[in-house]
Amino acid sequence: MPPSSLDDALVREKTLVAAPALRRLLQLDTPEIADRSRSFFLMPARPDGRAALLLHGLTASPGQMERLARILAGRGYAVVVPRLPRHGRRDRLTAELAKLDALELVDRCNLALEAARELAARITVVGFSLGGTLALRLAHDETLERAVAIAPFLGFAWLPNRVAPVLARTVLRLPNAFAWWDPIARERQLPAHGYPRYSTHAVARVYGLADALLADARLSPPRTHDIVAVTNDREAAVNNRAVRRLMAAWRASGAVGLREERLRGLRISHDIIEPERHPDLADRVLPRLLQIVTDA
Repeated sequence: MPPSSLDDALVREKTLVAAPALRRLLQLDTPEIADRSRSFFLMPARPDGRAALLLHGLTASPGQMERLARILAGRGYAVVVPRLPRHGRRDRLTAELAKLDALELVDRCNLALEAARELAARITVVGFSLGGTLALRLAHDETLERAVAIAPFLGFAWLPNRVAPVLARTVLRLPNAFAWWDPIARERQLPAHGYPRYSTHAVARVYGLADALLADARLSPPRTHDIVAVTNDREAAVNNRAVRRLMAAWRASGAVGLREERLRGLRISHDIIEPERHPDLADRVLPRLLQIVTDA
């Protein structure tokens, strides 16, 4: 997101001089990355010592988080929005996503968290879908003030979790395939800053992250003491039961500060934050998300 004024540009340059991890993060965006899909950061006019790390969903990009980022910056947060690996290409039909793996996702999130630490001491991580899964994984870091996972992907809504690991392994033994999110709109579907199709191998590897979180929950409780899972009671894609199973396992291991915020009365949906896909849902959900993220 380019600076909006000369003053913003000066603040940006001064910040980058003192923030080597943030510079490394931004330098990962080569010319093949679309403008609205690039990693970005925002500095507040009146910093209050807080930073927000915003993690987008599978096939999306930092553009998904633009509106939330601007509002949080207006409330005093320094904001870092990283582009996840293999996302955000100008060629929306790229096959690059099929190469996505869990290790590079974790590495990118660790770099982004380091960048956020360069900007402020009190850090809140917010993630949607795949980003929500990554936010829950980052909650093993005791330095986080809060982790908010919005519709985190810990399993499939239509598939029992005991079957999901077998299905994921089977998918990875087969050739990768791409499927349209919307088979009618196909390449015309919005938002333009996201891919219109997903990779079966990418989904299976992302599920591996979720499965590891669930499998290790009793042995590896989170260190962050304020963790919120935001679920939609009429969720269309991810498994809310798996979210509750993770929270229960963490509580059994002695974790504190866990809670679920259930969104009721929405229509059947998964993407509840992208204003260019479902503006009515995004407008309705945003005020509640801001309350949760900022504890207002």
